[in-house]
Amino acid sequence: MTPRTTPPGDARRARRARRRTYEQGLETVADPARPATRSPERRYGTRPTMKDVAARAGVGLKTVSRVVNGEAGVSPDTERRVQEAITALGFRRNDSARILRKGRTASIGLVLEDLADPFYAPLSRAVEEVARTHGALLINGSSAEDPDRERELVLALCARRVDGLVIVPASDDHRYLEPEIAAGVATVFVDRPPGLIEADMVLSDSFTGAREGVAHLIAHGHRRIGFIGDHPKIHTATERLRGYEAAMAEAGLPVHPSWLALGGTEPERVRVDAASMLSGAEPVTALFAGNNRVTVTLVRVLAERERPVALVGFDDFELADLLSPPVTVVAQDPARLGRSAAELLFRRLDGADDAPRRVAQPTRLIARGSGELAPRD
Repeated sequence: MTPRTTPPGDARRARRARRRTYEQGLETVADPARPATRSPERRYGTRPTMKDVAARAGVGLKTVSRVVNGEAGVSPDTERRVQEAITALGFRRNDSARILRKGRTASIGLVLEDLADPFYAPLSRAVEEVARTHGALLINGSSAEDPDRERELVLALCARRVDGLVIVPASDDHRYLEPEIAAGVATVFVDRPPGLIEADMVLSDSFTGAREGVAHLIAHGHRRIGFIGDHPKIHTATERLRGYEAAMAEAGLPVHPSWLALGGTEPERVRVDAASMLSGAEPVTALFAGNNRVTVTLVRVLAERERPVALVGFDDFELADLLSPPVTVVAQDPARLGRSAAELLFRRLDGADDAPRRVAQPTRLIARGSGELAPRD
C-alpha cells in the first residue's frame, strides 16, 4: 500500500492554523483585569522593543518613536495609549542608535584605587555632580592598586564607548591609552600623574603638605621624627617622603634609616614599624603618617602606650577631632580634586585642545592637639 503524503503547502498551512489556535487560547485564558505579563517566550536578558510597544498600542513604529523622543505630531489619545503600553511592557529606550548618530554616549568612567577608601568617596561624588550638570552618567570601578586590573577596567570602559575617563592611576605606564586618547577619549589623571604619556592631571601638593606637617613637629621641639608611609612606587608616597626629608634638612636634623618605613598600609605592618621606631635607646618622639590608613593604625598603637608621642597624619579622617588627643592632620580636599578633574575633563570634551595641564591643589594643616605634644626625653 502506498503511504499517504501531505503536500508541503498544506503542511505549512496546518502549522500556521495550529499556531493561531494556540495564540487564541492564550488570549482566551488571559484575565483582562490583570496587568500584562511577559509572554511564555520571554527570557531573562531580552527587553521589550518599540515594535512590541507599537503592537500593543496599535500604532506604527514612527508614532512610538515620536512619543519616546518627545516629538510633536501625536494626538493626546494616541500618546496615552503608547504610554500605557510602555508602562505595561516595562519598555526603556535603547540609546544605541542615538549614540551612533551623535557620536557621544553621555557617559564617563572613573577608575579609583579603592571605592571603599573614605578619601575617594567625596572625590567620586564631586565627579558625579559635575557629570550630572553636563547630562552625563558616571561609571566607576576600583583598580585595587593593581596595574593589570587598572588596564583591564580602563579598556573595558573604552570598549563601552565612554566619552572620557578620570583615573587615579595604579600603573606607571599608560601608553596603552594612547590609541584611545587619539580616538577622542578625553582623559584626566587625578591624585597621581600618568606614566610615560602626556595628559591632564590634578594633584594635591603632597610635597609642601608633608614639609609643613614635619616642620610643625620640629617647631614643637621634636628632633627624632619617624616617617611611616605607603609603597615607594606610589607617587604621593615618594612626594610626602621628599617633603619630610626637606623639612628635616631645612632644620639641620639628621634622618636615620631606622626612622623611615614605607610599604603596605596593612595594620600589622604599620604596627611592627611603629614598634621598632618607638623602642631602643633613642626612640622617636614624634611620628608623621603618610596617609589616613596609616594614621588610624598609629592612633591605636599610641593609645596603648603610657608615654605620649606626637602624631601628624597626612589626610583627614572621620572623628579625628573627637579622639584624645584630637589628631593633627595635613588635610587634602578630595572633593575639590574630583571637581577640578571633572571640570577639566568636560573642558576637553567641549573642544579645548591646548597643551596638557598640571593643576596642583594646596593642602591645609589642621592643628588639633596630637601634633602639638612636646617631647619627653
